[in-house]
Amino acid sequence: MTENTKTNNIDTKRTDLFKRLHEINDLASAAALLNWDQTTYMPPGGGAARGRQLATLQRLAHEKFTDPAVGKLLDDLNPYAENLPYDADDAALIRLTRRNYENATKVPSDFVSEIASHTAALYEIWTTARPANDFAVVQPFLEKTLELSRRFANFFPGYEHIADPLIDQVDYGMKVSTIRPLFAELRAALTPLVKAIGEQSPVDTRFLHQFFPEADQLAAGIAAIKKFGYDFQRGRQDKTHHPFMTKFSLGDVRITTRVNEHDLGDALFSTMHESGHALYEQGISPQYEGTPLAEGTSSGVHESQSRLWENIVGRSLGFWQYYYPKLQTIFPAQLREVPLETFYRAINQVERSLIRTDADEVTYNLHVIIRFDLELALLEGKLAIADLPDAWQEQYSTSLGIMAPDNRDGVLQDVHWYGGLIGGAFQGYTLGNIMASQFYAAALQAHPGIPGEITHGQFSTLHTWLRENIYQHGSKFTTTELLHRVTGGPLSLNPYIDYLRNKYGTIYQLS
Repeated sequence: MTENTKTNNIDTKRTDLFKRLHEINDLASAAALLNWDQTTYMPPGGGAARGRQLATLQRLAHEKFTDPAVGKLLDDLNPYAENLPYDADDAALIRLTRRNYENATKVPSDFVSEIASHTAALYEIWTTARPANDFAVVQPFLEKTLELSRRFANFFPGYEHIADPLIDQVDYGMKVSTIRPLFAELRAALTPLVKAIGEQSPVDTRFLHQFFPEADQLAAGIAAIKKFGYDFQRGRQDKTHHPFMTKFSLGDVRITTRVNEHDLGDALFSTMHESGHALYEQGISPQYEGTPLAEGTSSGVHESQSRLWENIVGRSLGFWQYYYPKLQTIFPAQLREVPLETFYRAINQVERSLIRTDADEVTYNLHVIIRFDLELALLEGKLAIADLPDAWQEQYSTSLGIMAPDNRDGVLQDVHWYGGLIGGAFQGYTLGNIMASQFYAAALQAHPGIPGEITHGQFSTLHTWLRENIYQHGSKFTTTELLHRVTGGPLSLNPYIDYLRNKYGTIYQLS
């Protein structure tokens, strides 16, 4: 076979693979659009049919991806990929697609369909069960979710811990055996900080709980994220029960928020948070469109961006030196007499609280660790779904010294177990917090002037650095590879602990 013939053969197979991947992505995007509609505008009567529709689309996408012809194309293209530089786009695409294909072929299409149908139905039940404080109505469905989660894990024999296959789906390379000691080290570092802050005078936050009209809150959030760089020509924001970001293409990356007219921070910071996810997706290289490379690297890396923009930038003194006068203009009656320093301390108040999404930076990870531990206990069979509400209360009492008055603000508060599987749902939030500080430290090393620019409402240097070093690569590199490329080392707690101690030591005047 001549070189030209070989090249033509490779080009033909490459084209065939891309065509198949684009079709699979189209089906997945259609399912994502239906899911977005279900969580935003769909009338309650559409729930049953929506579950069936999602199940059909996800089954079709799974069947197309696990077609032996895809495996044959990957086998035929493997020699070509191996002769390319490791970081070449085609090499990365074939490597990632192979990994995804091998995982997908272990899971039957009918099972994928069953999960989609069940979780869509449970989500609809949860949306009414939570405000009604009715855990009993979701309990049998959650028991089914636990059964499905265990069945899923068992499609991947040889695991160290039953949660490992579930974690690996969203945080590739992470295991219970690596996360548990990391979380233990983090808890040990946070406990004395929480204690020291708790001994200080409480911060007055009452002014944050006046009446703030919904339309004005939404306008304030949108103005902020436009400055960050969120492109509304390729996105939009809508309301939902539990904020999230979703993507239907690199040109259609949407975010959602929720509004409490007596809590200024709820919509504002959830908007910033979801915009961080969206900035990541909007920054992916356009040439990856429709392929597995056009996704974030992992749950943890994705969360690093939402937490970076929400907290490291959005709760920084520098940002509010720029944006607070504008917020006062939007809410003159509520904020005119509130000094910047008072506002800054209030939005960074540290307190033991019940709701994860409202938690401050210092206590937030304790919420995540509680959920992670509960997930492991459920999967291990040490905890029954019927006993989950009591176990939740016990964990909160032990770790945070508080207990929820009801299940609405307890075990029912997070959508994750009611819209997906149990296992792998929460560790990414804390991994993201840790990585956010690492990435930001690397950005400052490259551009020491970033904090000063933020005080003047200039975010392009930071946004450009993140796009060039993280966003554009999509899932081309694993989390470990990306960390080494960007920061020069592995995952490390030190930058995150230093960030928390420095920021909150100053706010609370700790020695």
